[in-house]
Amino acid sequence: MGMIKTIIHVDMDAFFAAVEVRDNPELAGKPLIIGALPHERGVVSTCSYEARRYGIRSAMSIKDAYRRCPQGIYMHPDMSKYKAASAMIHQIWADYTDIVEYISLDEGYLDVTGSAQMFGGASEIGRAIKERTCRETGLTCSVGISYSMAAAKLASEEKKPDGFFEIPDREALLQLIIDRDTRVIYGVGKMTAEKLRGAGIHTVRDILQNQNKVTEMLGKHGEQIVNLAGGIDNREVIPYYAEEAKSIGREYTFQKDITDFNCLKDMLVLLAKDLSMKIRFSGLYCQTITLKVTYWNMKAITRSKSGDATNNANDIYKVAAALLDTVEKSPIRLVGISLSQLSEDDYHQYTLTEMQSTKTRKQRDELDRKLLDLQNRYGAGIIKTGAELEAEKRLKNDGDFQL
Repeated sequence: MGMIKTIIHVDMDAFFAAVEVRDNPELAGKPLIIGALPHERGVVSTCSYEARRYGIRSAMSIKDAYRRCPQGIYMHPDMSKYKAASAMIHQIWADYTDIVEYISLDEGYLDVTGSAQMFGGASEIGRAIKERTCRETGLTCSVGISYSMAAAKLASEEKKPDGFFEIPDREALLQLIIDRDTRVIYGVGKMTAEKLRGAGIHTVRDILQNQNKVTEMLGKHGEQIVNLAGGIDNREVIPYYAEEAKSIGREYTFQKDITDFNCLKDMLVLLAKDLSMKIRFSGLYCQTITLKVTYWNMKAITRSKSGDATNNANDIYKVAAALLDTVEKSPIRLVGISLSQLSEDDYHQYTLTEMQSTKTRKQRDELDRKLLDLQNRYGAGIIKTGAELEAEKRLKNDGDFQL
């Protein structure tokens, strides 16, 4: 008889807002909204629990949030701080299992089926993660433990914030959710719930009593909902390995539509640097570089170019900038770069001159390794090129800027 699958779901509590409160205790107890500022176009990234009492939620229009809570404190996100905190959190998780699926900076699933007994059981791991997270990062998290991914996520939501809850088996899950609204089921969103309500299906019990009707209405999605309502979820925790990523991208939405293409190229400098750092830390190279542009009227286009493998920021920028020169010169609201055909292979078609300068190439590669080590230890911003510094300066002079 095999081991019973044991999954832990960890979800940080109001993560971005919590980091800001940790770093500035004067914000504690106040409605804090992270995202765009009230006079800007944009959405809420996250907000404190105090702000949620006003009906504010993630992805809500910032204008709507301001109408609900004009007295709130509105801040731009500081992604460098959040990424640093996330790295510490992920390291804590990695101490208990190597089977971790990261859903976002602040959420993930851990399969501890094979490692639980080494630490005294899944409950001990869950409590240790909560204690260490608080002690080492100054933040709180909610932990759910169960036999499946869906049940573990539901368990982590049961006692939020700073919660801890276990659902030992399928019977316990059914007892907990049988008379709850259908929205409690993973994958049942607002639209699906409305369809179900239209058919007289309001609760999990209703789903189980009308399985054929649900599958007829919703097809394959309906089958998944019926299975999850019955506590059946056979999904596996899939560890994220950077080398398996098919592509990686970064984009930026301007507060005002941009007609100055030099300004757009300044942004491409910074996006290229960010993407270069990501793939270099993972030991990867890309062969295809894609430029994304969204115009003032929401028309979106992409342009791509494939060539020698690279992970160099300047190479990425030059290709993206050349692609930008080919697009229509209309006002632009968003620009982005994505890298694809990622691999560990540094495929490069060397010219005769390059082949003759082996010593120079080795010296450059050694310098690159030393720079990468410094950036890995002290953060990507520890070293900046003149082009990057100039680009940041010009963008800040043009108005609000937050990459």
